Amino acid sequence: MAGDIVPIELGLTDGDLVTLWAPRWREGDDEWEAFLGHEEDLYGFESVAELAAFIRTNDDNDLVDHPAWKVVAGLSAAELEPDENFSFDLVGVPELAAGDPDTLTISELEDTLNMVRNIGEVCELAPVLKFFGSNPAFGALPSGTSAFQGRDGEELWTQIGSAIAKGWDDVLDAVDGVIATPEVDAEAVSVAEAELVAADENTVDIDDAADESDTDDEFVPLDLDESDDDNEVEDDDEFEETFWTSVGVDPIKIITSSETYFTLRCYLDDDAIFLGRQGLISVFSSERALARYLADNSDHDLSQISTYDDIRVAAVDGSLDIEVTDENVYVLPGLADDLAGGPKQVDADQLDLAVELFTDAADFADDDSVESTLAVSTPLGWYVSFVLEPDPTRMAPSAPFDDEAESWRELERAFEARLRPE
Repeated sequence: MAGDIVPIELGLTDGDLVTLWAPRWREGDDEWEAFLGHEEDLYGFESVAELAAFIRTNDDNDLVDHPAWKVVAGLSAAELEPDENFSFDLVGVPELAAGDPDTLTISELEDTLNMVRNIGEVCELAPVLKFFGSNPAFGALPSGTSAFQGRDGEELWTQIGSAIAKGWDDVLDAVDGVIATPEVDAEAVSVAEAELVAADENTVDIDDAADESDTDDEFVPLDLDESDDDNEVEDDDEFEETFWTSVGVDPIKIITSSETYFTLRCYLDDDAIFLGRQGLISVFSSERALARYLADNSDHDLSQISTYDDIRVAAVDGSLDIEVTDENVYVLPGLADDLAGGPKQVDADQLDLAVELFTDAADFADDDSVESTLAVSTPLGWYVSFVLEPDPTRMAPSAPFDDEAESWRELERAFEARLRPE
């Protein structure tokens, strides 16, 4: 996994604490995972300023030998603020499990349980390891909402809730028991606090400046006729309406390892809808074959959109032209091999498009598995986020990437299984 150190927030019995987590990294033939701590203690701090002060002044902890330690120790205090995705409310787990198994609840529960499992394994906490080892039902969480539908799904969600209600207090006590807060140099804390205040003030200043630029510009009367003409020219340059933009549907081209397919997709209230039904996507080997199908068939989910009749009429009278724009061409072959070779070999644009396609297809099938697999708490999700969201403060992922590449291949196979050639 990526050779990074990540600030995280843990919601514990005595309040919220911040610390550092090093996801699995490899040194030679050995694989490691660690948290900021020493021997049997996992260090937690009440404020980011205390965390920043500690890592700047302490060289006796379990992370000092990590390849990214010097980078992290040089970060500003503001850069050590945990991202929202790395905030884990351990105290709130029973409440999550008692709610309905919607997408957000399942995702938050899965991420929190994964982090607690990591803590249990690194700190060798017997109650935590026993809890996860005796509750295989947690393995259903990565499948998302689809695992908890119907009578069997409801029973599975009940099993998870019962297991948490019964054993979570012991888990929380075990984690609370290894948390320690070491002494921190007061002067270093003051310096870090000043950095945080300055960062907040800079953010406020930028916002204020934006507000002023919006309100302080001098009013200049416009020649309405001239401005309309200019706007029309500008609109023509930036956006040319086609038949497909007018109906709000995109023809897409999908290049797999064995075939090239064409199909249609649109978004309805931000939900992806493909030409297909019951989570399967109808695909065609040519634009002409797709047009013929549209002329003769309407038994698919895309027919529910209000403009579908326009598409069908154009297909019937022969005027329908299947035009695929560059942003709707998805090239899948080679991505897994590129991922195995390292971030520098990966085409970020190609990867971004593939993630979009896999996610849309999974959403069309009411399947959360892609979202779970690409969560930043997973090896593949971490790698993908590094490529798609570059950050100069992060170290590049460290080889080997065989597991990440195989996880990607599984996503690719699962996507291709959703395709139904017509």
